[in-house]
Amino acid sequence: MSVAACAFRSGHRPAQDDGMRPAYAVGALVAALLPVPVTSTPVSYRDARVPVERRVQDLLGRMTLADKIGQMTQAERGAVAADPTLVTEWRLGSVLSGGGSVPTPNTPAAWVDTVNTLQRAALATPLKIPILYGVDAVHGHGNVYGATVFPHNIGLGASRDPRLVEQVYRATAEEMRATGIRWNFAPCVCVTRDDRWGRAYESFGEDPALVTRMLTAVDGLEKNGVLATVKHYAGDGDTTYGTGTGDYPIDQGVTITSRADFARIDLAPYVAAVTRHGVRSVMPSFSSVDWTDDGVGNPVNMHGHRELLTGTLKGKLGFDGFLISDWEGIHHLPGTLADQARAGVNAGIDMFMEPNTAPQFEAALTAEVQAGRVPMTRIDDAVSRILRVKFQLGLFENPYATAGEVGTAAHRALGREAVAASQVLLKNNARTLPLRPDARIYVAGRNADDIGNQAGGWTLDWQGRTGDSIPGTTILDGIRQVAPAASVTFSADASAPIARTDVGVVVVGETPYAEGFGDVGGPVCSWCPAPQQEPKSLTLQPADRAVVDKVCDAVTRCVVLIVSGRPQVITDQLGSIDALVASWLPGSEGGGVADVLFGRRPFTGRLPVSWPRSVDQVPINIGDRPYNPLFAYGYGLRT
Repeated sequence: MSVAACAFRSGHRPAQDDGMRPAYAVGALVAALLPVPVTSTPVSYRDARVPVERRVQDLLGRMTLADKIGQMTQAERGAVAADPTLVTEWRLGSVLSGGGSVPTPNTPAAWVDTVNTLQRAALATPLKIPILYGVDAVHGHGNVYGATVFPHNIGLGASRDPRLVEQVYRATAEEMRATGIRWNFAPCVCVTRDDRWGRAYESFGEDPALVTRMLTAVDGLEKNGVLATVKHYAGDGDTTYGTGTGDYPIDQGVTITSRADFARIDLAPYVAAVTRHGVRSVMPSFSSVDWTDDGVGNPVNMHGHRELLTGTLKGKLGFDGFLISDWEGIHHLPGTLADQARAGVNAGIDMFMEPNTAPQFEAALTAEVQAGRVPMTRIDDAVSRILRVKFQLGLFENPYATAGEVGTAAHRALGREAVAASQVLLKNNARTLPLRPDARIYVAGRNADDIGNQAGGWTLDWQGRTGDSIPGTTILDGIRQVAPAASVTFSADASAPIARTDVGVVVVGETPYAEGFGDVGGPVCSWCPAPQQEPKSLTLQPADRAVVDKVCDAVTRCVVLIVSGRPQVITDQLGSIDALVASWLPGSEGGGVADVLFGRRPFTGRLPVSWPRSVDQVPINIGDRPYNPLFAYGYGLRT
C-alpha cells in the first residue's frame, strides 16, 4: 500500500508527540552519540563458527541503547528510500514494503537494488548490523509485477492438501529471494468465523484443525531461507460484528469468548506453529479479546496483552523468536506514543512496525528506558531475539542479494495446479460438468476476463487492482486455451445474442478489497477504481444477478462460477443453475479453472467454510447447533 493509503488505513496521522518531540529528539541524539562500549572480550559475533547464542551475547554487550532501540524499530520503504542515510542515523533493525510500496521500475533488479542500498546504509553503522527487509507476500509475491500470484489461502484451504500448500509457499520464498527479501508477513493462520469479515480470504478456513494442517506454509518459507510470520495472534478471525475499529464493522474488533473456546478455536494454530513448526516470528492482531469468564466489557488489545504475548506465547509455549507489531499496532493502545511504546514493549513486543514515525518511536522508547519505566532486561531480551534470527538467517555473512527471476514457468504451472485443486463443485445436475472440448460455449460475467478481480486484494496494491493489472491467464483465456476446438462467445454483460443450444458459463463474484474495506457494511475505498467502490455484500451485485438470470434462462445448460473471497448467498437462483462452482480468488493462473471445467483435472476441492443458506444465518460454522447451511463445511462434489 502507498504510504498515504497506509496512514489512512489505520486511521492514524503521524504522531506529533504534543510538543514533546524536541526533548525526545535530544535524548535520542545523546544516546546515539554514546561510544560503543570498550571490552577486552575478543570480537566473536562476526565469526560464523561461533555458536549463535555466544554471538548474540557478544554483540549485545557492545551495543548502545540507541543501537538496541534501533534494532527494535522498523520503518517503511517510503520513509527512507529517498535518503538511505536515515537507516544509518536511526540504527534501524528492519525496513518493510507495505502493499503497493514498490520501487520504480517494479522489477526484481530494482527491488534488489533498493534492498541492497538500504543494507549498505545499515552496514555503515559502527557495529554493522544488517537490516531484515519484510513484505506481505500473502498469496505469492504479489507486490512484484510479473510474480506468480497463487490462490488466496481460502482457496488453498479448499484443496485440503498440505503438501501443495508447502510447495506454494516454497515458490513464494524463491520469488521473494529473487528480489532480495528474506522476511514474509505470512502465513495468516487466523480461523475465520464470520464471512462478513473483510479478511476472510486470508484464512485457510473456519475449522482450527484445517488451519493447523496448512501450517506447512511455514515450512515452505523457512526451509527456503525466508522468515515466516504467523498472524494475527490471536483471534482476529473470531471478532464480533459491530465491534470493529472506527468505521470497520468487524475488522480490528473484539473477540468475545471464553478462555476455553479461545484456546480451542483461536489459539490452536499458533500452538502448533510454535511447537511443531518452529516459527520464528509472530505478529499480534489489531483486535482485542474480552473473556466471558469474568464478564463482558473489559477487552484488552492484543498489542498490550502481556498475558497472551509473554505469559502464553513466550512462557508456556516456549516461543524463542520475536514478536513484530502490526502496522502502527501500538497506536491502538491508549495514551501518548510514549505510553503506547511502554505498554507494547512491556507486554512482550520485540520489534515495532512504525512505518512513518520511526524516529519519534525511538525517542519515546529511549525516554521510557532512561526513566526506568521500561527495564533494560526487557530491551535486552527483545534485541537478543531479533539478533538471534538475523544470525540464524546468515544475514551477517551474506547481507546482500542478487536478482533472480519471478513468474517462472515452473511456478506458474504450480499455480495452475493449485487453482485446479481449489475449485469446489457445489452442484452438477445431469453431469453438466465436465464440458465437452468442442462445445458451443457462451461466456458471460464481469469476472470471466478480469485478472485483477480473480487475483483479489494484496495484489500490486494493498486493496488489489481491478482490470488488466498483472500478467497471467484469465478464466476466459483458460477456456480458449484448454478447449481450442470449442466455439466460444464472450459477452461480459450478456448483451450478445444467446443460442438455446449454447452452454452458458457465467463468471461473477466480487471485486478486490483488503482488510476493513472488505467488511460487509464497511467504508468505501474512495481512492480505489469505481468497480471496487461497490458495497461489500454476502450476495451477488445486482448486475451479476441479472447476468446469471439472463444466461441461465436462455440456455439449456448453465454453469455459474463465483470468483470471491467468501461465500455469496445464491439460494434463490440455484434452481436455474445446472452446475455451481466456488472458484475463490485463483490469482494469475486462470487456466486451472478451465482444467477442471473440461475434465483435464478432476474436481477435488471441499468447502473450507460453511456456505450459508441466507444472509441471516451468518455467522455459521461447523459444530453450531442448529446447523443448516446451504452447503456444509467439507462439502464438494467430484468429477
